[in-house]
Amino acid sequence: MPSFKIDTSTAMVFVATAPTHKMKNKKTGEIAVDNQTGAKMMTVGLLISDEGEGNLYQVSVPETGIPEGLTPGVPVSVTDLRARDWENTFNGETRHGIAFRAVAITPGA
Repeated sequence: MPSFKIDTSTAMVFVATAPTHKMKNKKTGEIAVDNQTGAKMMTVGLLISDEGEGNLYQVSVPETGIPEGLTPGVPVSVTDLRARDWENTFNGETRHGIAFRAVAITPGA
């Protein structure tokens, strides 16, 4: 599926929730991995504020792109933030949404 780049060059970006491992299977505890690099994936909540509007995004980032010390309230820069739509059918129920992914998050905006 195609992804779309999100321009955060004029936005203020803050950590809203600390990074945690992204689960591929919550029942087994299996952690999601990047298909290309094999790096474990993390999820971090980011508050992105631009043009008078703020939104909270759950962003997936390879563990290699997450530095130590990312705690709520820390201003950050986001490298290559992209959005992609998804759709899954599970137990006969179809769900859809938008997934957000970045290459890296760097402290200090």
